[in-house]
Amino acid sequence: MTSTQKKRWNWHQIMIIVLLLQQQWSHQLAEENDTLRQKVKELELHIEALRLRSCFGLKRFEGSDEDIRFYTRFHSYDHLMAFWRLIEPATSRMIRVTSVAREASASVAEKTTANRSTKLLPIDELFLFLNYLSTGCTQRELGHRFNIHRTTASRIITTWANFLYCVLGAICIWMTPEAITANLPPEFKDYADTQVIVDCTELRCQTPSSLVLQSEVYSHYKSHCTFKAMIGMAPHGPLTFVSALYGGSISDRELFRLSGIIPLLSPDMAVMVDKGFRVENLVPGKLHRPAFRSNNNQMAAQDVLETQSIAWLRVHVERLIRRVKENKLFDSVIPLSISGSISQLFTVACILSNYQNGPLVKDWREHQSQVEI
Repeated sequence: MTSTQKKRWNWHQIMIIVLLLQQQWSHQLAEENDTLRQKVKELELHIEALRLRSCFGLKRFEGSDEDIRFYTRFHSYDHLMAFWRLIEPATSRMIRVTSVAREASASVAEKTTANRSTKLLPIDELFLFLNYLSTGCTQRELGHRFNIHRTTASRIITTWANFLYCVLGAICIWMTPEAITANLPPEFKDYADTQVIVDCTELRCQTPSSLVLQSEVYSHYKSHCTFKAMIGMAPHGPLTFVSALYGGSISDRELFRLSGIIPLLSPDMAVMVDKGFRVENLVPGKLHRPAFRSNNNQMAAQDVLETQSIAWLRVHVERLIRRVKENKLFDSVIPLSISGSISQLFTVACILSNYQNGPLVKDWREHQSQVEI
């Protein structure tokens, strides 16, 4: 082998070695690149987790049904999302509450932009509103939680109260007698004509400075200033009627007359009430009410049994009211600063109870399942 051939051979060996080294380095770089990409993904997930922890929103609690129940009264995240899918299409037509100064100075384009979006996502605004009902915390606390101004939280609450009041209020919750009969629990066999069970509830409110207003909202039953409403329930559990809020001084009879339930009743519909409802001449049909003891005489045995039976059935409307008052906003003293929207807030909370909760009595659910089969 000549010297020229040896040089060519050595050069060929060198090229082979260089190519092998390049392949080895390329493989090492590819492995390092994959490792770095994996670390970047892990860091991104960690940053997202930290962001969710620092941001008080619905995504932060989607993995905890217990927290969802506490902050929204819905049983689970999936349950809440099912409700969101029902109302989401209507949110595009939502009319937002804005400040007077901003409304007066903003142009048409700016108003449209203001009505379209806020700092929070629409679903987080709903979460804020449900949080307000469920926990009863102040608007300042909500502002700190959601990192927004207190007045912005107030406007979101008012906006969603009006929006849900219109959207949910447009759905007819009053049931036909045929639907009531089809879902009638066996416990109501002796009162099969019952269309609705009604009862009143009161919300304690801040005492007004005006003596005239004090006389209108003062409740002798509660020995406090209150707002008063009447709730109606179908025999199998769902809420089918809710009145507006009135001053606590109003009687049960007067509230029944003004509530708007009378036009919904017909002679074939019976109403189940408590003793305080002296509405015999207001109801077009039959009235199921516990008997009164007269002239200090002992009540007849038949009246005692009927009273016990009606009281045992009527107690479920009190359980329904308790569900509504699980929203801590209504379990505390209502400040007069929200008196302008408290009727909408209470009505929305009542109607939401039909979406948030299951049957009042498990046996009724099992009975209904058997009927459907």
